[in-house]
Amino acid sequence: MEKHKKIMKLSRPNYFQGVLQLRDVSGEVLDFVENQIKKRDNVAVTKTVRLPNGFDLYITSQKFIRIIGKKLKDSFGGELKISSKLHTRNKQGKDLYRVNALFRPLKHKRGDIVTVRGDEVRLISLGRKIFAKNMKTGRKVTVRSSDLSA
Repeated sequence: MEKHKKIMKLSRPNYFQGVLQLRDVSGEVLDFVENQIKKRDNVAVTKTVRLPNGFDLYITSQKFIRIIGKKLKDSFGGELKISSKLHTRNKQGKDLYRVNALFRPLKHKRGDIVTVRGDEVRLISLGRKIFAKNMKTGRKVTVRSSDLSA
């Protein structure tokens, strides 16, 4: 079975099921994505397009694109948008889609002091949830990512 997957990749170099769009990312994020791809034998990047503000990675697995998008958001915090687009219809009449996942990390990093709803806070943790410490009261507060981007 493994041999067939590798043969398919070599015989169809333009094949992809979706695009992972990385925008305004650091080297740390790129290394994370590269390591996740290396861990999976059934996933390949068939094309990489460099853009002024990031990269588009054409990937052979829709499921992997969704998984890596969620892992990026959980690990680095930021914006994740997943969309599907009808690509074709197979011989049995089933619709086949391609998936796009756009990931854009937060502009802030852990330790930054920002103003949120009128209070100065130091960012403690950026992930699925964003935690900060209020500089006046010393209390730990939860911050919405929309409050940071404003």
